[in-house]
Amino acid sequence: MRRIGIPLERVPDEALLAGLMTGDPEIAVAFVRRFQHRVFGVAIAVVGDVQLAEDIAQQTFERACLHAQVYDPRRGSVPTWLAAIAHNLAIDAVRARKATPVDPADLENMMETITDTPERHALSTETVAELRRAVGTLPREQARALVMAGIYGMTAQQVADAEEIPLGTAKTRIRTAMGKVRASLATRQVDHD
Repeated sequence: MRRIGIPLERVPDEALLAGLMTGDPEIAVAFVRRFQHRVFGVAIAVVGDVQLAEDIAQQTFERACLHAQVYDPRRGSVPTWLAAIAHNLAIDAVRARKATPVDPADLENMMETITDTPERHALSTETVAELRRAVGTLPREQARALVMAGIYGMTAQQVADAEEIPLGTAKTRIRTAMGKVRASLATRQVDHD
């Protein structure tokens, strides 16, 4: 943008968004600076948690970079598009945070299925299959984060290091994935009842 003599601060929103696709770090910084307060504001209004709102803001800009080519100005302005992305991510995060209480009797039944009787083995196999299906529906990055944390016992920092992503992003991926799996299993439980 500077090559044609226009300072980045004066470049129209749509042009700045289009510039993201060039991979120019200066344009990316200018884009984030222009919209960071709006995106963070949307996120904090929904989640009410500064750390989580920062994670959501970061994910919003990552998505904007990945999907800049599909932006359609006829459907809304760039700030509106970014606010919608942030709002949707924040809603997903809030849903993922809702704890689903487990009935202690169900927990006991789950623990019993670990033993080796044929009946228990069959129940365990069904539960494992449901869990695999739920994890299989997750976006790849969330599934990887969940498996690393839940199966391999890695901390969020270790997940962040392994995936080469910020710690906040790793935490959000783990939280979001756990929430989605929990919701999926709860839905299937209701279907079985």
